[in-house]
Amino acid sequence: MMRDRERGTRSNPSASCRLQLLVFCFDSTPPPSVHNGAVNGGRPSLVDARVCRPPLTLELNRSEFLNQEMGQALGCIQVDQSTVAIKETFGKFDDVLDPGCHCLPWCLGSQVAGHLSLRVQQLDVRCETKTKDNVFVNVVASIQYRALADKAEDAFYKLSNTRSQIQAYVFDVIRASVPKLDLDATFEQKNDIAKAVEQELEKAMSHYGFEIVQTLIVDIEPDEHVKRAMNEINAASRMRMAANEKAEAEKILQIKRAEGEAESKYLSGLGIARQRQAIVDGLRDSVLAFSVNVPGTTSKDVMDMVLVTQYFDTMKEIGASSRSNSVFIPHGPGAVKDIASQIREGLLQGNAARSD
Repeated sequence: MMRDRERGTRSNPSASCRLQLLVFCFDSTPPPSVHNGAVNGGRPSLVDARVCRPPLTLELNRSEFLNQEMGQALGCIQVDQSTVAIKETFGKFDDVLDPGCHCLPWCLGSQVAGHLSLRVQQLDVRCETKTKDNVFVNVVASIQYRALADKAEDAFYKLSNTRSQIQAYVFDVIRASVPKLDLDATFEQKNDIAKAVEQELEKAMSHYGFEIVQTLIVDIEPDEHVKRAMNEINAASRMRMAANEKAEAEKILQIKRAEGEAESKYLSGLGIARQRQAIVDGLRDSVLAFSVNVPGTTSKDVMDMVLVTQYFDTMKEIGASSRSNSVFIPHGPGAVKDIASQIREGLLQGNAARSD
């Protein structure tokens, strides 16, 4: 049967070996009857394993079995890289074993109390606290730490729960720092909070053989209602800025439009003035030429003729323009004389008023 079991183990080396181990009474953790010296006066002896303790059924793979059980049976152990082992002799600290192979004479009371990892470990701590303006926030701190090889004894024996101890210091520092700051200042000064946590942890954990590699404040989470209110405030502020910019743009457009209209009216006035000056010059030349070429005519006759000409020109423009408004004027040619009389009377009244 033993040959069949060995043959099955060799055929499947990766499978776990189910081993029935008989433990001797001089094991490092004897049963109460042996530990109290009830068997053979406390002296170790080769007796039936059932006297010392019931058989143990262990689920070990081949490498673990060879490393742990066979290694201890041969007096040798293996310590992995980035790990140290704590060696004790009869329950008292003896040495720190570096990575590699070490002799461990169990018959002389030597044993491995445990292993200590030297790798950098990370602990994320979520702490709820209140800011100066009475806003509850959750501060998430990420602590990266590792055990020091030269202080492995302190790191192994002085603390029973390293993570709980670090968490307590983080709570203490954060809850002492954040209540002094407003919510906005908390976001702005999170690096200062992380530095304060790191300094406090470094000062406290150095006595226990641990080094604080880095401390980061990775997140500050206000209450959901507070976050929504902050977003609304930010949105309202940006909308106000957008409205100001829009009003300023409209103001600039109106100013530029008014400047353009003023310039346009100025140029239009210049054009009208020049047009009237040209008309006056033309009328003067026409009156002079007509008086010279037609003897016996007076300036009044010439002006009446000019008014009639302008009358027909105006009627022509009104009829030609499709967008002009309706204008009612005397349509008979005889009415031109009345219009001329009204114009002359107006001019005479204006001259009389100036002379008075």
